[in-house]
Amino acid sequence: MKFKALIGTSILAMTVATPALAQDAAGEVERDAFGGEIVVTAQRQSERLQDVPIAVSAFSAEALEKQQIDNASDLQLTLPNVTFSKGNFTGSSFTIRGIGDLCVGSSCDSATAIHVNGSPLFNTRIFETEYFDLERVEVLRGPQGTLFGRNATSGVVNFVTAKPKTGEFLASADGEYGNFDAWKVKGMVNIPLGDTIALRAAGFYLKRGGYTKNLFDGNDIDGRDMYAVRGSLRWEPGPNTTLDLMGYYFREKDDRLRIQKQFCQRDPTGILGCLNNRRDAAKVNGNATFPSVLGSREVFALNGISPLLGLGTGSLYGADSNAGAIEPADVRTVNTDFTPEYFTDEIQAQAHLDHSFGTINLSLTGLYQRTRVDSRQDYNLDVANRATIQPGLNALAFLAANGIPGAPGSSAYFAPIAAALIPDGPTGKLCTSNTNPNGLGVFGGDAVCGDNALAFDRSVGRYESWSTEAIISSDFDGPFNLLLGGIYAKSKSTNVDYYVNAFPIDYFASLFGTFTALSTGRPPSFLGSPYFKNHNESLTLNSYGIFGEAYFEASDRLKFTVGLRYNNDKKRDLSNSTLASFLVPYGTTGDIFNSPYAGTYDADSGVGGLPGAQRFRDRTQKFDELTGRAVVDFKLTEDNLLYASYSRGYKSGGINPALQFSVPGVTETFAPEIIDAFEIGSKNTFGNGALQLNLTGFYYKYKGLQLSRIVARTSVNDNVDADIYGFEAEAMIRPDPDWLFNLGFSYLKTKVTDDKLFVNQRDPSGGLANSVIIKDISQAFNCAVVANVGGQAVADGFVTSVNTAINASRGLAPANDPNTQGLRGPTPFPSDANLGAATGAFSSCATLETAAAGTGGAITVYGGGVPVSIKGNSLPQAPNFKFSAGVQHTVNFSGGMSLVPRLDLTYTGDSYGNIFNGRVNKVKGYAQANAQLQLNGTDDRWYVRAFIQNIFDNNATTGLYLTDQSSGLFTNIFTLEPRRYGIGAGVKF
Repeated sequence: MKFKALIGTSILAMTVATPALAQDAAGEVERDAFGGEIVVTAQRQSERLQDVPIAVSAFSAEALEKQQIDNASDLQLTLPNVTFSKGNFTGSSFTIRGIGDLCVGSSCDSATAIHVNGSPLFNTRIFETEYFDLERVEVLRGPQGTLFGRNATSGVVNFVTAKPKTGEFLASADGEYGNFDAWKVKGMVNIPLGDTIALRAAGFYLKRGGYTKNLFDGNDIDGRDMYAVRGSLRWEPGPNTTLDLMGYYFREKDDRLRIQKQFCQRDPTGILGCLNNRRDAAKVNGNATFPSVLGSREVFALNGISPLLGLGTGSLYGADSNAGAIEPADVRTVNTDFTPEYFTDEIQAQAHLDHSFGTINLSLTGLYQRTRVDSRQDYNLDVANRATIQPGLNALAFLAANGIPGAPGSSAYFAPIAAALIPDGPTGKLCTSNTNPNGLGVFGGDAVCGDNALAFDRSVGRYESWSTEAIISSDFDGPFNLLLGGIYAKSKSTNVDYYVNAFPIDYFASLFGTFTALSTGRPPSFLGSPYFKNHNESLTLNSYGIFGEAYFEASDRLKFTVGLRYNNDKKRDLSNSTLASFLVPYGTTGDIFNSPYAGTYDADSGVGGLPGAQRFRDRTQKFDELTGRAVVDFKLTEDNLLYASYSRGYKSGGINPALQFSVPGVTETFAPEIIDAFEIGSKNTFGNGALQLNLTGFYYKYKGLQLSRIVARTSVNDNVDADIYGFEAEAMIRPDPDWLFNLGFSYLKTKVTDDKLFVNQRDPSGGLANSVIIKDISQAFNCAVVANVGGQAVADGFVTSVNTAINASRGLAPANDPNTQGLRGPTPFPSDANLGAATGAFSSCATLETAAAGTGGAITVYGGGVPVSIKGNSLPQAPNFKFSAGVQHTVNFSGGMSLVPRLDLTYTGDSYGNIFNGRVNKVKGYAQANAQLQLNGTDDRWYVRAFIQNIFDNNATTGLYLTDQSSGLFTNIFTLEPRRYGIGAGVKF
């Protein structure tokens, strides 16, 4: 029997998300239930999709339209064991069978390989754009160990663009208007240029108002303004040769929100900022944050600075910047004085050549890609209370005008601060450093000014890559066939930076810089950078793979497939991280590293660091791995297939971002992910296509799952092992040509099998009794003091005694003196904090650790917190089950017109947004329903449609991100889009 393989740039075999109709006697191309072509073999012979032993769903252009699948968020709704959620920065996570993008950082690779026409994409923005002029979208579930590019541990999403058609003029146009003043237009034109060449051009434009009401100014934010264009050229110089060229550009510039909302169970003590039991509609206690801790009157007093300069009442034990703030419970309502800004664009250029030498076929593909992204928004999504900082501003203005009493000339040290931060006086505008790459910020003349103290972040990056792939495949008449291929890819990321800018950080950096300069006889200076900046100067990747598969058809019913791939990746990271790191004299130009005191900063002081001061940490890491797959499939009948497969998947390791200082337990690199996947399946078609039923069971043994956590205000990554297993069922029922039902169900179980210990930032006590959670006064991180002998009173007494000693060393009152300007003893948390019996206190973790060393083991101080085991916990973003159903009915009228109502419903079960699980991290199950009514003209030349998405206006949370300890541990959430409805119309020529 002649071998039939789906070979070309996509190397695909699919089972469809809609039922395949059997190939007719004339050999016409198979079509799905919506009439769309579902098999394209890149000039190879087609194969019935139900004959292929891989769990894949495919959506034709018609299926995408009928099921209202306009983007990635829509795509995941009807797919078993697939979820999609935005990420905290400018990324997103497409999770398949519990495997998503849990790794955060510039050197992390996506677990789901994203391809366009079979070529891998790097840092693509394709999940943000709208779908237009696609031939199909293919989603392969499970690791693809041989044929697909890099890092396909969870699966592959392949976007296949519509190709030009020779000898035929085609055109189409679509328009849509909906609520939120949303306009969308799409268009396509296909122009034949002779008998062998055709040109196709397509594009879309979308503009809509914001989903979110901003109480601060009454405006709506989180809108969209974006467009994309694609041009394609096909040349068929002969019957055996096809050349395809494609160019694509996407651009968005609007007020998109990266983070929909922030929730917090407010901590009245200020030790944690947010407690560990619930996600309430409340604001973080500002006293737990880095700028408030270091700008407090207690820290000022301990450093010999007048406590009157402390921001606000200045006390760690007093009212904070969010005191009295009201957080609207509605996820579509915020109160922010910083309007979000979002910009991204992407260029793709691709060339693909297919040529047949008879029984040997050659496929060559090259792709160039360039992507940029730049996003800013309010870091705390709030409006700070200016009244709390006014006393400090008044004191600063006095010192700028008069200097320190008894210190002639000292006003020259404070005048530059006042001129930069409060240029109109203490009651005028407040100026905050802009997100300037040079690190000078407001003290270099680059500021954002407003009536209140601003705090905002920025996520920015530029990415460039190219890849080339060659595939040779056979089409012999005998039972044996093979495929050989190789791919080389190179990418470079530059200036991939994350900033956190806040007025209190500028205030602290300038005042501490001034007093440091004063005490050491140096010129007036600030501490640079006066904002947090995690900077990736460049990350380069060189990757290649060599792969091959052999296919043996033992009979017309039994087939064996064996594949092997060698993967090689080399990464080089050049990065640093700064926040008030060294003195920078006022008047410094160009860059903070032009400061004469920059030599005190060393970016690579960690493991493997070079001697001396280095501006950048320079690290190189190599990874390689053998992967592959083995499959046996057996046809019970022509319409019933059984298969079993083993596949090994691989995702390369990486280099953790540079930290401001060395942190115990944090490695500079993290290992690759390796997954051994076992799968059995059955694909069945009954009644000549009236019923299609596909069943799949799988078991994964996961080694080295990459898992992110926040350390020193930076995402670092570790590795853990996990087991995953589950079941999937997809059914399509078409009792007659006018009715269509689709059903899907999946069950998923994930479990960490490692007994590694990690610190749960939400509960630094680790659940231990006899513990005190500490907010460190030098970095605003947490640590934990545990009494190994004695009760809670022993731990509390130890912290009180150390704080008393710290106060005494600075001539301040003892701890727990109500008149103290220094540190106090422990205080209890609320009874519903879910922190056991732990108490909390502000103190110095380093001083506590030194003191504990003299207790003979009676006291232990845990930096960051007490580590706990996560063995047995579920993986994040892995819903326990998922159900989807859809139904449509076609009412045919005389004259060829038809009316088609359709309803779709999806329910996604419970999951967790954090590896530590627990109630505070739970993402509750949610449902989404869509409906539409479409009137089609004769021969489908035109249509008019009314639609509604998210009928019940479900604002369900789809994902979580926990901020770090120095930000107060609030939770950023990501949600479904709100209810959308409107009308649309289209025409085809």
